[in-house]
Amino acid sequence: MTTQIIRAACPHDCPDTCAILVTVEDGKAIKVEGAKDHPTTNGFLCTKVNRYLERTYSDQRVLYPMKRVGEKGKGIFTRISWDEALDTIATKFKSIANEYGPQAILPYSYAGTMGLVQSQSMDRRFFHKLGASLLDRTICATAGAAGYKATIGASIGTDMERFDEAKLIVIWGGNPQTSNVHLMPKILEAKRRGAKLIAIDPYRSLTAEKCHEHIALLPGTDGALALAMMNVIINENLIDADYISKYTHGYELLKERVTDYPPSRVAAITGLSEEAIVNFAREYATTTPAAIRLNYGMQRHAGGGMAVRNIACLPALTGAWRDPAGGVLLSSSGTFSLDTNALERPDLILPGTRMINMSAIGDALLGDWRLPDNSGVPLDPPVKAIYVYNSNPVAVAPDSGKVIAGFAREDLFTVVHEIFQTDTADYADIVLPATTQLEQFDVHKAYGHIYVLANNPAIAPLGEAKPNSEVFRLLAARMGFDDPCFAESDEEIGAHAFNFDHERMKTIEFATLKENGWQRLNVPERYAPFAEGNFPTPSGKCEFFSEALAKQGFDPLPTYIPPRESVQTAPNIAAKYPLAIISPPAHNFLNSSFANLPSFVQAEKEPFLEIHPDDAAARGITDGDRVKIFNDRGTFTAKARVSDKARSGVVVALSVWWKKLTDGTNANDVTSQGLTDLGAAATFYDVLVEVEKC
Repeated sequence: MTTQIIRAACPHDCPDTCAILVTVEDGKAIKVEGAKDHPTTNGFLCTKVNRYLERTYSDQRVLYPMKRVGEKGKGIFTRISWDEALDTIATKFKSIANEYGPQAILPYSYAGTMGLVQSQSMDRRFFHKLGASLLDRTICATAGAAGYKATIGASIGTDMERFDEAKLIVIWGGNPQTSNVHLMPKILEAKRRGAKLIAIDPYRSLTAEKCHEHIALLPGTDGALALAMMNVIINENLIDADYISKYTHGYELLKERVTDYPPSRVAAITGLSEEAIVNFAREYATTTPAAIRLNYGMQRHAGGGMAVRNIACLPALTGAWRDPAGGVLLSSSGTFSLDTNALERPDLILPGTRMINMSAIGDALLGDWRLPDNSGVPLDPPVKAIYVYNSNPVAVAPDSGKVIAGFAREDLFTVVHEIFQTDTADYADIVLPATTQLEQFDVHKAYGHIYVLANNPAIAPLGEAKPNSEVFRLLAARMGFDDPCFAESDEEIGAHAFNFDHERMKTIEFATLKENGWQRLNVPERYAPFAEGNFPTPSGKCEFFSEALAKQGFDPLPTYIPPRESVQTAPNIAAKYPLAIISPPAHNFLNSSFANLPSFVQAEKEPFLEIHPDDAAARGITDGDRVKIFNDRGTFTAKARVSDKARSGVVVALSVWWKKLTDGTNANDVTSQGLTDLGAAATFYDVLVEVEKC
């Protein structure tokens, strides 16, 4: 018997990007565990990845290429060879490109794997060379990233390893107990040392239950709350005048702006008391060090980008950046320096190539005819082929009714490269078998910590599964693309994925990375990125006033952009649909990943809707009733959980359930394709519904 320990990395869409050890006996993986020597993984994995062998060895795996033999959406396929699959795809792509132009072909992918080789290298090269439409990958983080960048300059923030030293931790729009589990020990250690924990969330999540205080504001009003905090901090002279003078830009204009947002006004906007707002602002400004863990939940509404911008101003006002345990963390991804030119080869993009926003994929797929209300401009050329990988849009994209209608088109040629036969795969013409992380090579940056990781393949691919990179190499050959970049191996791609000459990357050496599994960036042990300014903005300062935003036509100062759908902003809609709904991640799912595997489904049991007792009583709903949640876009069903976890006026549907494992619906049947202010991202939490007993 031969036993090996393989260094690997978690590929999933989570800030923790864990270092993993895979034990392999005679070619079979028998154990997956967190690396004890990796400082943030610290020897343990989340409830999902801890059972990763269930995913890799599941009897639900797609192991061979298949072609559709039944009606779209029915998921009826027959096995074919790789040669037939690749020939079919190449022939169809050539035919569509000849008849409609290559922009009639659209890739669709997101973060099914976060590895740089398997998510943004050979795939981008292939579609760029083909001349396909570009995909604007906005479904998760672009609003927050744009708002943060306008203020701070890049996605760089507080080191998660220093949170245990903070005296006040504000968890704003996130639930790290579910989606950032390796930060929680740091947060709880700070609590044991006397720190106060405050959660800001319309829903009393698992994390909020562990906090001293839960500020349950209305969805989409976070930006207003931050402005009211600034109003209090400035008016009561709780600022760090020295830090503001040296390291910020536009303070006097900000000071004038926040006079429009006194706590008395913002109390009515947020659904909070004036006293709660004032007390929170004072506590934040007078506690040192104070850290904010900001997450993407609070940017999924019309003003999401600006809301993140407003919150990002707070540490500069109070000088919280001076301490390694102060400041704000949204994402650490900007701390890494990628060589996107080498990875993606954007030089292959044809001038004038259009870009299609993935958050409006329903409209895009229906864009070859007018919408029922005769709105919009038909796409020219229409989307005639779509290649889906690393994503499951039928389950996860907003406004599901339109998404399904688009994928159901008989004239749409659809390829899905997947590990499992997802909701989206059921609509495919060709399904290709994909590898899991244990079967492929990759390199990873993180968006929660500051370590580069390598993923070495632990086992041979099961069945005839192939990684993304290999499939696009094969397709490139079928299409006649002979550029040298299509001959690069995965390890060659990984070796050139980073700008290793960048100051923060100088400690990273590719051979050592593969051997050790991880390496820390070249930053101080007690990393305080903006203690002395040095913001990566045009001015080199924290920009309260952003000339870059002004040039883009946005308000250059922090402001409040309300939700499109709320009782206050859309009374005509609220008259029919008076409840706001949010759909944060279920504890045992990761978006729609893991949501098909029996043990994870069993843990979640079934779709639930959290509803406040007052809202339930007004509708004759009792705990355990099956309820219908609906608006003009669609309907889904769930079992009611009546409790005060959801604040009044808000209902909560933990997600994302595969439609085929429910009654054919999920929360995205009611969500909107409307986009955010900055970053053109999805607005999943900007939704009004009504609820009634089935």
